[in-house]
Amino acid sequence: MNPVPEHLPRTAGQLRAAGHQPRGIKTEIAANLLDALREGRNPWPGIVGFDRTVLPQLERALLAGHDVVLLGERGQGKTRLLRTLAGLLDEWTPVIEGSELAEHPLAPITPASIRRAAELGDDLPVTWLHRSLRYTEKLATPDTSVGDLIGDVDPVKVAEGRSLGDPETIHFGLVPRAHRGIAALNELPDLAERIQVALLNVMEERDIQVRGYTLRLPLDVLLVATANPEDYTNRGRIITPLKDRFGAEIRTHYPLELSAEVDVVRQEANLVAEVGEPLLEVVARFVRNLRESTVIDQRSGVSARFAVAAAETVAAAALRRSALTGEHPAVARPVDLDAVPSVLRGKVEFEPGEEGREVEHLVHLLRRAVAETARDRFGGLNLRPLVEAVADGHLVATGEKVPGSEVLAALPELPVLHEVAVRAGVSADDPPGRIAAAVELALESLYLARQLAKDSDDTTAVYGP
Repeated sequence: MNPVPEHLPRTAGQLRAAGHQPRGIKTEIAANLLDALREGRNPWPGIVGFDRTVLPQLERALLAGHDVVLLGERGQGKTRLLRTLAGLLDEWTPVIEGSELAEHPLAPITPASIRRAAELGDDLPVTWLHRSLRYTEKLATPDTSVGDLIGDVDPVKVAEGRSLGDPETIHFGLVPRAHRGIAALNELPDLAERIQVALLNVMEERDIQVRGYTLRLPLDVLLVATANPEDYTNRGRIITPLKDRFGAEIRTHYPLELSAEVDVVRQEANLVAEVGEPLLEVVARFVRNLRESTVIDQRSGVSARFAVAAAETVAAAALRRSALTGEHPAVARPVDLDAVPSVLRGKVEFEPGEEGREVEHLVHLLRRAVAETARDRFGGLNLRPLVEAVADGHLVATGEKVPGSEVLAALPELPVLHEVAVRAGVSADDPPGRIAAAVELALESLYLARQLAKDSDDTTAVYGP
């Protein structure tokens, strides 16, 4: 966050003299979104795979001034998408210095600020709020109270001498404190129904009801929320009157294309070693196979976080091998994929009756992803010379203690190996680890096609005839 620019007005009089006019949060977002679209700027940085589906719907909802609920399975980027909304706000906005609800100096709404504005007039002090502080997020949990979201009577203010009927005894909750900003509620159905009812007046009538009395506040809030599909979220539902008050319900989805899945992994994963494009494709295909498998509970979904964690696990396995063998740089090879099923089996839910076979199913789907990736990379390439070289006694060993140089040294010079490397995006002058990763992918594809055998123990696998 940059410091507040010095030239900005510091009193209500200076603000008025500068010609500043208050505008609603939804008007502000719509105007900034239109500016971005007209100028060709991407208003949704970091959002992948929604360009033709979710984003056009969301843009129309924002331009219409609607509150929005995003509906989708876990790990579809709903929260990430909501957080990008803050980028559509003005970078700096004026607020009354010391006000509890970030009120505009020319449009106060609480009794205390209205009184201060009347007393100080043009000398009312102004401070400036950065857009990052105008986005408020709350995970809706079953123990969330009305006081958390809307507000409650503050016993400290009562003890100071105010009466219980005084509106200034209220301690405001999250939604009123998001005045002139964005209030995001994650997992909205988890809120008890009686708590959801408390949001009705805030969204429609813009007043607050606390402890038996009503405080009229013209709150200016964009309310956005996320939810899982009701057929899976058995913990609760969005009550019908509240759903009616959301102007738009938008369905999210997992990436529709393999390239988008790879982009998500590349963007989100914190890789401690180099993972080449072919292995990222294997991970992406593996996740897509899981989402299509009948043994996986598809109502729960297979989160994009699974793909990210899988890529990070592969990188970690490569880094560990690098430490054991002294090979640098640390480059992931297909052998590192073996660490994925056992480590990540708890991140997906299986259908009833599959207990005890979880790892078996994951290994099968992972091998299918390897075969599909190899077929895509090496399609039309004659790998017969590689099969014959292994049959002639050039057995190839790989494993967690085998460096890439040993994998390459086990094979004779073959023109097909250069073509394999090129198809995997590797050049001849790259480190041995990268070339070995390409060669090992070809060997694994031949094993899966039953043209080679593979004998494995806990630490080593040997490709043979």
